[in-house]
Amino acid sequence: MRRIEWPLHLVIRTVVGVVAAGVLAVAGVVAWNWWQESRATCHEDVVRRGPHDECVGVTAGGHVFDTHLEDVQKLIAKENARVEAEGDEHPYVSVAYLTSFTLTDDDSNSEDSVRHELEGAYLAQYRHNQGDLSASPKIRLLVANTGSNSTQWEYAVDRLLELKDGPDRLVAVTGLGPSTERNLEALKKLSDNDVATVASIMTATNIKGIDGFVRVAPTNVDEARAGAAYLKREGFRTAAIVQDDAKSNLYAATLAKAFREEYPDGEHRLVGDSLSYDSSVPSAWEGELRYIPGHLCEEKPEAVYFAGRGRHLAHFLNALANRSSCKDREFTVLTGDDTTNLTPEQLADAARTGVQVYYTGLAHQDMYEKNPQAVSKLSAGHFLPGGQMDKWFPDDPRYDGQDIMGHDAVLTAAKGVEMASKWQGQDKVTGPSVARMFHQMSGAQQVAGASGFLSFKKNGDPRDKAVPILQLTPSGRSVLADVSAATGEPAGQG
Repeated sequence: MRRIEWPLHLVIRTVVGVVAAGVLAVAGVVAWNWWQESRATCHEDVVRRGPHDECVGVTAGGHVFDTHLEDVQKLIAKENARVEAEGDEHPYVSVAYLTSFTLTDDDSNSEDSVRHELEGAYLAQYRHNQGDLSASPKIRLLVANTGSNSTQWEYAVDRLLELKDGPDRLVAVTGLGPSTERNLEALKKLSDNDVATVASIMTATNIKGIDGFVRVAPTNVDEARAGAAYLKREGFRTAAIVQDDAKSNLYAATLAKAFREEYPDGEHRLVGDSLSYDSSVPSAWEGELRYIPGHLCEEKPEAVYFAGRGRHLAHFLNALANRSSCKDREFTVLTGDDTTNLTPEQLADAARTGVQVYYTGLAHQDMYEKNPQAVSKLSAGHFLPGGQMDKWFPDDPRYDGQDIMGHDAVLTAAKGVEMASKWQGQDKVTGPSVARMFHQMSGAQQVAGASGFLSFKKNGDPRDKAVPILQLTPSGRSVLADVSAATGEPAGQG
């Protein structure tokens, strides 16, 4: 076979071309990866993830998770910068507020509710660091976003756990969102890694056996008992339960179970059976709610206890108002605290149905005036008209009480930090030492909360927690009807 000989200049040209193509290919891959990574990174420890392309993770103030959070996050960032700058003179630890800050229609929380939580959290940070409860070590407040429906909770929690050691010294995580399976998993992972946890709005009763955990909200059992006691005092002798059967809705399951156990007695009874819907079946639950009023017309309960999320309640009330039978009958509906997650527009729509609606809330700014023995006057004053919250956020009507719950959660963590430092030293406070202090918060060491004086049982539940009974007015406002508790009346200070 005849050998083909290539001229040297063609060989060189070919080799250079191949090498150049290879370099360009590698450079293209590197550039693509860099572009993808830069696009995915929102800020340090904050990245884009999930089907909604949300920025999730942890920030000390450098990243604003949503435009409606800008005012409060700027205040937190400013306070954090001050704390860090004075760190040599005044030691600090980090406390995080963790929840879903980027929301979709699938979330039970609203933008208003999570913003109000964070506003209250900032107030607690400010009071502890330089306000009327000034103490040490100081608090650096981190904001941690788990994404819509907490789908990215693992990423956010892992970033938080990286901050346990070193100068950041994360000792506690507060907030933690509503009672869902994902939020419960996040709670367990934080506990397993020796981080103290304080839930602000978790009410599901079956949160048990978690070390270092307390909650400032009444449990569903307490809410149901308080609600049942209120109905009895008001003369309602029969009631029916409408329940969400979705397995992931721990809130609804425990609320219904507690009311079912508490309401019936010699003079009061439950009527109806299997009045339920399943919110985990997207194409069916709204239709199910439309059929339930017909069953209620047959059973004729004097009151209806709705064990479901606030957004489901709005559909149920609409179905009840537009029922085709027993139109001359008046219905009174009592439900739980998730009603506070409805927006003013949704509450107004619910009020227009003409159905009498009451609900057990988590907090209300009028609680102190209604029962001064149950709530700290000093803390309550910040939430009253003309108080500190009005001065910082004048254009944000905090109608849902979520600001009070966020405040009391961070205030509890801050008090734990202060108590632990007195015997451990300001520069040696740890998550486990803060968690141990939760068990010492009684008597003179109660947390002077704006939602009630706080002390905790061994399982982390609040002891004798005040429960506001709220009524939805025809204008869509929520007014305080009563302050109750599992025993009928909440315990006061001491």
